[in-house]
Amino acid sequence: MSTSSPAGFSRRRLLAGAGGLALLAAGCTSGGADGGSAGDAARAAAQDDRLAGQVPVQEAVVAAYDAAAAADPGLGGRVTPLAAQAREQLDRLREAAPSATASATAPAPAPPAGADVLGWLREQVAAATASHADACLDASGARAALLGSVAAGLRGHEAALV
Repeated sequence: MSTSSPAGFSRRRLLAGAGGLALLAAGCTSGGADGGSAGDAARAAAQDDRLAGQVPVQEAVVAAYDAAAAADPGLGGRVTPLAAQAREQLDRLREAAPSATASATAPAPAPPAGADVLGWLREQVAAATASHADACLDASGARAALLGSVAAGLRGHEAALV
């Protein structure tokens, strides 16, 4: 006799899922009974700083897409959707790191004259992917999820730019 409900969940699966959710919720809360310690606050501030440090990295990716499209107008249609995704990722990073400011001092990247523009763009995206992935290793919670998501998205860009 089956203990499955019409929706396909057995009692065992439902209880296991509820237990997993309880563990997940417990893992997402701060440490002490007082709601956290000064050490927790310092770690959170350091993670916020690292997250803010990734904003200029993503700004450089967006600028690289613009530079590639300007250098090789034939790439425009191919890179436009990827550039739009990179801009959305930048917006999410800025929302998560409101202390980050736009980097006005860095010159806009440009592919070297006579270079393979698509190859150059792929290199720029790969460097940003590595930077976001490295930052993700030192992050936790929502910060890690965001950085991991951005890194994974850019990894997909690398594959599309072959």
